[in-house]
Amino acid sequence: MSSTQPRPSLLEDDMRFPTIAAGCLIAMAAQAETPVLKVLTYDSFVSEWGPGPAVEQAFEARCGCDLQWDAPGDGAALLARLKLEGARSDADVVLGLDTSLTGAAAATGLFVPHGTTPKLDLPIAWDDPLFLPFDWGWFAFVYDKTRLPVAPDSLRALAQSDVKIVIQDPRSSTPGLGLLLWVKAAYGDQAAQIWADLADNIITVTPGWSEAYGLFLEGEADMVLSYTTSPAYHLIAEEDASKAAAAFDEGHYLQVEVAGKLANSDQPALADQFLDFMLGAEFQGVIPVTNWMYPAATAPEGLPKGYETLMQPKKSLLMSAQDAMMVRDGALAEWLTALAR
Repeated sequence: MSSTQPRPSLLEDDMRFPTIAAGCLIAMAAQAETPVLKVLTYDSFVSEWGPGPAVEQAFEARCGCDLQWDAPGDGAALLARLKLEGARSDADVVLGLDTSLTGAAAATGLFVPHGTTPKLDLPIAWDDPLFLPFDWGWFAFVYDKTRLPVAPDSLRALAQSDVKIVIQDPRSSTPGLGLLLWVKAAYGDQAAQIWADLADNIITVTPGWSEAYGLFLEGEADMVLSYTTSPAYHLIAEEDASKAAAAFDEGHYLQVEVAGKLANSDQPALADQFLDFMLGAEFQGVIPVTNWMYPAATAPEGLPKGYETLMQPKKSLLMSAQDAMMVRDGALAEWLTALAR
């Protein structure tokens, strides 16, 4: 400050303090009055290209709340996080479990019924009292037709080939767990042998889907465990028709992704509002072009152009939530044994 510039008097300084303090108090009060909804989900959902940003903006405009995401990793990591935290979890809603995990999730006693009868567009009947679907799809091995002109036509043919694949860890990833159940559902008592034969095809196992798909795109593997809908991204977003999902004779395992409300939520009404919003047009409409899955309740405008070109499995495989929970440990042991050889 220049020595020639008049300095405010101490009285003038004192007069400013109440104004500043009042402004701070008003801002703090407004912040305190804004309810916060905390949603535990997987990392790709909240990425800049995932549904998270659009969902957050649309829901906050409706609820007058602050929607906060917590994304510790891939889908199976959500259940591990819940088991670790138990009733101490500060999440209100968990979004991103699937039917391979809902039995184990229900057994924790941490979820409460959603209390609704939703209108859904699923390939299966839905009557789970705790969990509501938000999207679905079939697992598949995706490949680049320019690098692999002829893809294997079954899990057994893949295991007998020299095709190199990258998959996800079933202990942290829902696609990885889905592959375990796929092999088990298709081959039963022969699953251990299929894994033994597949072991030399696997170049690496990643913690989650994003890492695996990235390695595939970088040319590190011929095929990657993903979804029948994954080629839609390349076709619609990149105008690239080179990616395809291999059709397997045994059929393809179905994944239904779900959300549920935690019993210890301190925002139960807001959590209910979010679950209702989740099945509405604003949420469901962005699923096909951000999460690249089929919506659980198809938006009025239908699916985007390009989805009609996707491979449609001739047979769907799916275990009940209870069966998936019962066979998981045994299937995981078979997988670990095969990869340890």
